[in-house]
Amino acid sequence: MTFKERVYIQCMSIVSQRITDVQRTLDDLRESIKNETKSTAGDKYETARAMLHIEQENVSKQMTDLLEQKAQLEKFSMVGASESIIKGSLVKTDRGYLFVSIALGKIKVSDQTVVALSPQSPLGKQLMGLKLQENAVMNGVRYVVDTIE
Repeated sequence: MTFKERVYIQCMSIVSQRITDVQRTLDDLRESIKNETKSTAGDKYETARAMLHIEQENVSKQMTDLLEQKAQLEKFSMVGASESIIKGSLVKTDRGYLFVSIALGKIKVSDQTVVALSPQSPLGKQLMGLKLQENAVMNGVRYVVDTIE
């Protein structure tokens, strides 16, 4: 298994775990709404239900975002090596590994730190299209492209 495949699997694992966690939270919220009993203080009951519904909407949005991230990752699974950086590229720079895919931040893979970043991020935008030995500068930090997988 290549290093890029291990990076991809780790990213997919992180997103899948987050989906599981958010689904559990959604299930708990649904159960709380169902179990919310009407008390003699009607306003208190209505306020509690409204708060639970707002929380449920927020968590549902998180789920939508995570499912979109997973769908984006699945598109990258078949991306092979290319001469320039494209969506799904694993880039080794003089500053470490960057996986141009989805915004997950720093992840550990085989004792290596890889930064999973979105192609729409400021650094991601600068990296897109670069070839070997070309560079991008972000916040005064220069990244020289050593390899592209």
